[in-house]
Amino acid sequence: MLTAEERQEIEVELSHYPTKQAVCIDAMKIVQRHRGWVSDESIRDIGELLEMSAGDLDGIATFYNLIFRRPVGKHVIMLCDSVSCWIMGYERMRAHLTERLGIQMGETTPDNRFTLLPIVCLGDCSHAPALLVDNELHGDLDPAKIDTLLEGCE
Repeated sequence: MLTAEERQEIEVELSHYPTKQAVCIDAMKIVQRHRGWVSDESIRDIGELLEMSAGDLDGIATFYNLIFRRPVGKHVIMLCDSVSCWIMGYERMRAHLTERLGIQMGETTPDNRFTLLPIVCLGDCSHAPALLVDNELHGDLDPAKIDTLLEGCE
């Protein structure tokens, strides 16, 4: 069930759009901000509020790679795997991250501290390779910079 706070935030967004359905991505982002991910139950609750089917919402959620449909770690690392990042060292950064975290792409550390995910393009090609950590963009990566970023995550 949506919390009162989640419902209130979604209703505020409703006032900015011509139809309830137009709020679906914002609604899922609101739930994710509060819970860390968007469960099947949350999809159903959002669907009831916005008069949409769970199937339609799931299709939208799985299309957008920033909506998490499974639990993720406290810190989500999204490593750009665009052509520019590949050319500028993606494979070396991926190898460093997987070794340092002890997980593969798409996995979460056993302590639920980090989830490592690929992302198609971050649009930071002039600073490739790049990644997002908790929605903060970092470019011009090297292993030392990655280590500093990871150490800064509490």
